[in-house]
Amino acid sequence: MLIADDDPNILRALSFIMSREGHDVRTATDGNQALAAVAEAPPDVLLLDVMMPGSSGYDVCRTLRASPAYESVRVVMLTARGRDTDQQAGLGLGADAYVVKPFAISDVVDCVASMLARPRDPAK
Repeated sequence: MLIADDDPNILRALSFIMSREGHDVRTATDGNQALAAVAEAPPDVLLLDVMMPGSSGYDVCRTLRASPAYESVRVVMLTARGRDTDQQAGLGLGADAYVVKPFAISDVVDCVASMLARPRDPAK
């Protein structure tokens, strides 16, 4: 699992919880680091903040979905941008889920567990 977020508190909390849930967690603090980490070793799930320095979460998702090499990576957008148009934009770029901040950690854990319980549909 890769968690990309520029907020150190969110990064720390999600890393701790996801590690406790049994995930091997790597982190990135901006979009460029996230793309480099995915290229190095594609994760099963990418928890991706939308508003980050460097490449935005939208840019990262667009880049990943443009490459067949990363079609199995499940992308969960994490963002304070909760309007319907924002969610449609993220899902339209190929994100598998869209979670609005502030969120309950349990919601993210449940979302990840649900995604990993079924194969990713690359046609999304």
